[in-house]
Amino acid sequence: MLSGKFAITIHILTLLTKFPNDFLSSEFIAGSINLNPVLVRKEIANLKAHHIVESKEGKNGGTRLAKNATDITLKEIFQMTFDTINLGYAKNQPHPDCPVGKKINENLSGLYADLNEKVSLELKNITLEDFSNQF
Repeated sequence: MLSGKFAITIHILTLLTKFPNDFLSSEFIAGSINLNPVLVRKEIANLKAHHIVESKEGKNGGTRLAKNATDITLKEIFQMTFDTINLGYAKNQPHPDCPVGKKINENLSGLYADLNEKVSLELKNITLEDFSNQF
């Protein structure tokens, strides 16, 4: 299912793009998003694991981009936050004799695969720099 992780991650990365030479604290980032700093640090950990950001501890510590914003696509960011778009399936096992029930989950899988392909095609041509230039 979709969550706000993509929006949170894009917000973090856009802030870091706007302050390329600064290490931004999780408290500063959380204040911008109006989110608990613990949740921000969780997303930053995911970005660190993908070598998108680097962090420094201590009084002047924080996080900054480890890659140039022109080298990061929104497709990469999307794939870091979701494996695929999934809007859900029937929770109960549908009745196998029902013409809809017996194929609903299979047909939803096909629809979601098409959505993922279209989203990826759209996002692969937009860099973090492109997105950040809107602000």
